[in-house]
Amino acid sequence: MESLDTNFPVRHRKISFESKGNKTEIVICSYEDHILVIATQIGALGTILHARKEEGMSVEPTFSVSVIFGKRDEPMLTATARRLIEHISSVVPSKPLVLSLGLKDHSSETLKEIVATVIKNRIW
Repeated sequence: MESLDTNFPVRHRKISFESKGNKTEIVICSYEDHILVIATQIGALGTILHARKEEGMSVEPTFSVSVIFGKRDEPMLTATARRLIEHISSVVPSKPLVLSLGLKDHSSETLKEIVATVIKNRIW
């Protein structure tokens, strides 16, 4: 199930689906200066990450991902933020990402499904 609300001051989309038996809800918000993605299976915010494209002279883009709060020892969460910011920056290079992952299941399959769902339903 998904919905897109363009009347709310911030353009956003809500998606809900089952992932490995867990109800997974995603909210994507496109602010003027950031993209916010919330993915939850626990009904609350989880680990919050900030990801952005580094400005520089390098031919290959570089990305910075940091945990704002939450689990700092989960490399798959950082990899998820990196995959999303790589995609976002290919479309809107100057918008950083704030990502909240409140998940029961941290498996690579679930995280890949979340990335694919966010990209499929993107609003940037």
